Amino acid sequence: MSGPAVPGPEPAVSGPEPAVSGPEPAANEGEALVSAADIARLTGFGRAAVSNWRRRYDDFPPPSGGTANSPLFALPEVEKWLADQGKPLTLTPEERLWQLLRTATDDLRLGEVVGALGRGAYLRERGAAVPAHLVSAARDVRRRRGPETFEYLVRRLVEAHARRVVPTPPDTAWLMAGLVGGVDGGRVYDPACGIGNLLMAAQERGAAGLAGQDREPYGADIARTRLHLHGDGDTHISPGDSLTADAFPGELFDAALCDTPFGDRAWGYDELAGDARWVHGLPPRGEPELAWVQHVLWHLRPGGEAALLMPPSAAVRRSGRRIRAGLLRTGTLRAVLELPAGAAAGSPAAPHLWLLRRPADGAAPPAGVLMLDASAVPAQAVIEHARRFRHGGGDAGPGRLVPLLTLLDEAVDVTPSRHLRGSAEIRAGFDDARARFRERLAAVNALAAELPPLAESGEQPMTTLAELIRDGTVEPLSPPLKMDLDGAEIPVLTSKDIALGRPPSGRAAATPGLLMLRLGDIAVAQAGRRVQPRVIDTADIAAGPQVQVFRLDQSRCDPHFLACFLHAAGLSGSSSASSRADIRRMPVPRLPIEEQRSYAAAHRRLVGLSAAMRDLAEAGDDAVALGIEGLGGGGLRPEG
Repeated sequence: MSGPAVPGPEPAVSGPEPAVSGPEPAANEGEALVSAADIARLTGFGRAAVSNWRRRYDDFPPPSGGTANSPLFALPEVEKWLADQGKPLTLTPEERLWQLLRTATDDLRLGEVVGALGRGAYLRERGAAVPAHLVSAARDVRRRRGPETFEYLVRRLVEAHARRVVPTPPDTAWLMAGLVGGVDGGRVYDPACGIGNLLMAAQERGAAGLAGQDREPYGADIARTRLHLHGDGDTHISPGDSLTADAFPGELFDAALCDTPFGDRAWGYDELAGDARWVHGLPPRGEPELAWVQHVLWHLRPGGEAALLMPPSAAVRRSGRRIRAGLLRTGTLRAVLELPAGAAAGSPAAPHLWLLRRPADGAAPPAGVLMLDASAVPAQAVIEHARRFRHGGGDAGPGRLVPLLTLLDEAVDVTPSRHLRGSAEIRAGFDDARARFRERLAAVNALAAELPPLAESGEQPMTTLAELIRDGTVEPLSPPLKMDLDGAEIPVLTSKDIALGRPPSGRAAATPGLLMLRLGDIAVAQAGRRVQPRVIDTADIAAGPQVQVFRLDQSRCDPHFLACFLHAAGLSGSSSASSRADIRRMPVPRLPIEEQRSYAAAHRRLVGLSAAMRDLAEAGDDAVALGIEGLGGGGLRPEG
C-alpha cells in the first residue's frame, strides 16, 4: 500500500511576514527544555543511564525548570555536557523545533500549539495564538528544510499523544480513497477529518476539491495546514461537530470518506430527533455510527459514493436492523469489507468498511451486496475487485455477491464472514480444528507424562540478581526506548511477543544503539507484578523497547536456571499490593553449575507444557466455535 501523500510545492506568499499574537518571549523562552526521558530517547542510552549520570557526575546540568519529581534541563547545556563526555548529540533542526515547542506549553495543549503554529508559521495567517519566538524558529526551519517539516511536528505530536490524537492509518486511508468512485477530479468530503489523513489520500488520488470538519479545533487547523502544504486546489476545513453544527449545510459532494467515531453515545440524539437527514430512520441512541452514515449520504450528490469505517457490531446489532434494511432496499449499501485488526483509528479490533452510493433517479438497484474478507488480500487487489464489481463486471474476486433477499431476513446481518463460508467450508474447517485439537491433546498428555518429580530443596545458600550483576555474572542491557518497528530487515522481539509466547513481530533497521540478542540471553517482559522471561535460542534478532535483557556468564550461571527464578518471582508476587515486582531483589540459590542444569531442565519441561496447553486451548476454542457455527446456521447436523 502507498503511504501518505508526498509534499507538493509550497504555496507562494507575497508581502511581509504577518504578525502573530501571543506574549513576547522571556529571557530564556527561546531555550528548549528536555526531561530525563527525552535525554534517554535522544541519546539511545536509556533512562537508567541518565539517572546514573545525574547521580555520579557533579557537573551534569542542573534543572532549569519543571518540578522536583519531573525536572527539565536546558537542551544546549545537556548537549555541551554530552559532547564533553565524548557522547555528542546530533539533532535535526526539526527535532530542535519540536523540543522548543514542547517547552512553550504543557503537554495537554500540544495539539493546539501545533495547529496554531501551522497557521502562523506555515500558512502565514495573522492572529495565530502562538508565541512569537516559536513562530520565528519555525519559519527559520521551514526556510532551511522546506514545508515538509510540519509533517515531522505532526508525527511527533501523534507519538506524544497516542491516545488523544489517533489518525486513520495511512494504508487504510489509501485503500478507502481508491475504492470510492468520484475521488479523482471530484469534490471529497470528510465530516470527521481529524488531522486530515483521509483527505490527504484523496488529494493524492487527484481530488479537485476537499471539505472537512472536526470537533477539535486543533485537528481542523492541522488538517488545513497539511492539505495546503501538500497541494493546490479548493480546500475548506472547519472546526465543529458535523452532526450538531454542520459547517456545509446544503452542499453536495462527489465522494465522501469517513473514519466514524466509534461508540460516541453523546452524538446529539435528543436534539436531532426530528432531523431531515434521517431518511432511513432515527438512529438509536446507541448506534452513533448509523447517524454518521446518514449524515454522509445527505451530503452526497445522486450517484455519489462513500466509504465509511464501521465497528463490526454495526453490521449485526438488533437496534440498527431497520436502518440497515433501508440501506439495502434502496440499493445504498453496495459492499461490506472486513479489514485487518487495527485498520481504524483508536480501535485494536478488525473494523468493517461500508461502501455506499446515494441512489440516482432511474438507476437500477443492485442484485446484491459484495461481501469481502479484505484482511489478507493486497490492497490493490481489493480495489480492482471492487472496481470491476462496481462497473458491472460480475467478478467478486475473493468475495461473494450476496442477494438482497438473503440479507433481508429477521436479523439483517451484513457481517461478511457470516455470508462468505458455505457448509462445505465450515465442515472442512471444523474437521481441521478437531484434528488439531486431538494432536495437541496427545502432545499435552505426552509432556505431562514426562514431568519430573520434585522434592523439597531444604536450606540453600542464597544470593540476589543484584549481587549477580555486581559480581559480573549477569550484565543488564537496555534496548532503545523508541524504535521504528515497521518493515525493516532485522526481526525485533517485543514485550508483547514475550507475553504471548510468539516469534518476533517487529522489524527494525540496523541503527546505532540497536541491541542484538545472543544465544542464552534472557529477555524479560514485565507488567506490574507479572514477570515473563524468555531464553533466547535464535540468533540475529534484536530486543524491542521496554524489554529487559540479561546477558550471563554461562560458565557460572545457566540461563534457564535464572529464568526459572525470574518466572517464579512474577508468580509468587501476583497478589502483592506493590505495583511492580523488583526483580533485582529476587532471591537465587547459589548452586554449582551442574545442579543449576537440573533446575533448568525441569523448568524447560514445565514451560513446554504451558505452551502446549495454550495451543490446546486455542485449538479447542476453534473446534467449538466452528462446530456451533455449523450447527446453528452453517448447514451442518450431527451424524447418525
